[in-house]
Amino acid sequence: MTRSRRRVITIIGILLVVAGVLTFMERRRRAAEHHLGGGKGKTETKTSPASPSPPTTGTETTSLPDASLAVFFSDTYANDPSVGQADPNNIDRHLATLLGTARATIDGAFYELESERIADALIAAKQRGVKIRLVADSDYEKNPEMQKVLAAGIPVIFDGRSALMHNKFAIIDGATIWTGSYNVTDNCAFRNNNNGLMIRSEELAENYTTEFKEMFVGNSFGARSPSETPHTQVKVGSATIYNYFAPEDDIPPKLTRYLSIAKKSIHFMAFNFTDGTIAEAMIEKKNSGIQVEGVIERRGAERSVMGQLQSAGISVLKDGNKYVMHHKVIIIDGEWTITGSYNFTGSAATQNDENILIIRDPAVAKQFEEEYQRIKKMAEEPA
Repeated sequence: MTRSRRRVITIIGILLVVAGVLTFMERRRRAAEHHLGGGKGKTETKTSPASPSPPTTGTETTSLPDASLAVFFSDTYANDPSVGQADPNNIDRHLATLLGTARATIDGAFYELESERIADALIAAKQRGVKIRLVADSDYEKNPEMQKVLAAGIPVIFDGRSALMHNKFAIIDGATIWTGSYNVTDNCAFRNNNNGLMIRSEELAENYTTEFKEMFVGNSFGARSPSETPHTQVKVGSATIYNYFAPEDDIPPKLTRYLSIAKKSIHFMAFNFTDGTIAEAMIEKKNSGIQVEGVIERRGAERSVMGQLQSAGISVLKDGNKYVMHHKVIIIDGEWTITGSYNFTGSAATQNDENILIIRDPAVAKQFEEEYQRIKKMAEEPA
C-alpha cells in the first residue's frame, strides 16, 4: 500500500469518527430540546411547555388535552362505580396517561396509594428508565399497591406522624404538575366526587418540586416545613394562578381575603368544613347581598359549620353521593376557583401538609361551576 493511499484511508477514518461524534451530539441536542418542550428557551416555556407524547407502553388509551391547563372530574354521578370504571375519560385514566408521558422524572406526594392503575403506571415508568420518588402518609404504608411499588424499587418517604401528609400531587419532568382533591385510590376514582388539574408550567413545577424536596430530602413535614415557595403568582395561558402550601403559608387569611372580593356569588363544595373564620367571611358577604350557597359531605355535616351558615340564611345542602363528596372547592363570581387538597379545617391550616391553588380564569371557573351544579342536583335528589 502506498503512502498516499494510507494517508487517504487515515483521513477517511478521522472523518468517520468526527461524523459519529457530531451525530451523537445532535441526538443529545434534540433529546434535550424535546425534554424542554420543542426546543424553546427556558423563559419561553415556563408557562406552557409543549404537550408530551402519549404513552408508548401499557394499556391506557386516554388522550391528554393539548392545553396548558386542563380540569378533570371523577365520573361518579350515577352512584355506580362501574360507570367510572368503564369511562375512558375518568380522572384516574388521565393521571395514568400523564405518568406514561414521563421521560426523565416523576416526583409524587400521594396521601394514599391504592389504585392498581396508578401503581402500574409508576412501575412501568421506572422500567423505562424514569427516576421516580414518592412521599406518602404513614397510615397507608401497608396498602398492597404501595407494597407493590416499594417491591419494584421505587423509593418512598413516609411522614411518620399523626398529622396528615395530605397532598395529592405529582411533578412530571420538571415541567407539568398534577394536583387536586383526587387521592390515587379506586374509591376516589369510581365512588367519590373529585377533581384533578394538569398544568404545564415550569414555574408551578418549581414550586411543587421545592415542597416535595422539603419532605423527601429534608424530612420536613407540617409546621417544620419552611415557607419558601419560589413563585406564588404564575401566569398559565389565560389563567393567573396563586399557589400556596400549608401550614407554612398561612392559608386562612388568604382565603378570607379572596372571599372578601366577591361581588356576585360564592359557591362551595366541601368534604370537611369546620373553619369558623372562613364561615364568618361567607356570612359577611351574604349579609352584604352576595349569593352564598354550597354543598357539604353528608358524613360529619353535623360537626361542620353547616348550622352556623344556615342560621345566617345561607343555603347549604348535604351531598347526595351515597359514597363521599370529596371536593375542597370555592367558586367566586364565576371567575375565581379555589381548589387543591386543602379542607377548610383547623388541622389543614396548622398541622397537615397541603397545597392550594387560587385560579383566576372564567373558563376554569365555568368547569367547576358546572361540577357544582351537578353536585347540587345530586344533593337535591339524593340516591
